[in-house]
Amino acid sequence: MKLLIITSISEDLHVISEILEQAGVAVFSVSETIGHKTEHHNFLPDNWFGKNEDGTNALFFFCFTEDDKAIKTIELVKQYNAENNTGFPVRAFVSPVEMSSN
Repeated sequence: MKLLIITSISEDLHVISEILEQAGVAVFSVSETIGHKTEHHNFLPDNWFGKNEDGTNALFFFCFTEDDKAIKTIELVKQYNAENNTGFPVRAFVSPVEMSSN
């Protein structure tokens, strides 16, 4: 089992939902957040959030899923970013789940 995390701008809600559906992820959660990027925090990856003093409306998707579905999601996110140079790339991460109550 993996913890799958995706961040995107709020305008990409339907895109990410479609990616998750294509990967076979049937259940996921979404939280609204505001992304900030300041010049003095050079350790943040480039283009994580657009430079905007008020912040950028963003979404935080997460779910627990099988390994193959997490891998497929990462592949689809990479494909989406390669085909759509929007200036706000979708970011996806996979983390192992060491223990579960299930």
